[in-house]
Amino acid sequence: MTTATHPAAALVDSVLLEFDLDVERGKIREFARATGATSAVYRGERAPIPPTFLISSMLWEPEDRPSLVDLLGLDLTRVLQGGQEFRFFGGVPHAGDRLYAVVSVESVTTKAGKRGGEMTFVVLLTRYRDPEGRVVAEARATVIERGRS
Repeated sequence: MTTATHPAAALVDSVLLEFDLDVERGKIREFARATGATSAVYRGERAPIPPTFLISSMLWEPEDRPSLVDLLGLDLTRVLQGGQEFRFFGGVPHAGDRLYAVVSVESVTTKAGKRGGEMTFVVLLTRYRDPEGRVVAEARATVIERGRS
């Protein structure tokens, strides 16, 4: 892989979005049900989040700012989800917790596509902090923009 010339490359280490995320008991229950998690633990008063729950945090993105797609200069007709990873520091957040999310571009690289053209890999890092400022979780999403064919 090589360093990218894609417009998103200029945004490496830049903060793209910041927003508060109130971890809601009902949303935990909905997410657990939608993903087939049947444990009663997800229905309790201080229910823990399911491990992949933070993927839904993008629903809390500020609506008065450009979307991530626009900020990154991506062509949605050529975008694929390349992967998602979550890391927790200590226990997982619970219902009633408030998190502060900061989304940044961790890296942008390219490589030749098998069908021609260049594929761009954008890794987005979202750090979730508690009210005391401690990082309680990180999420990394790899977005792939296929080259023009």
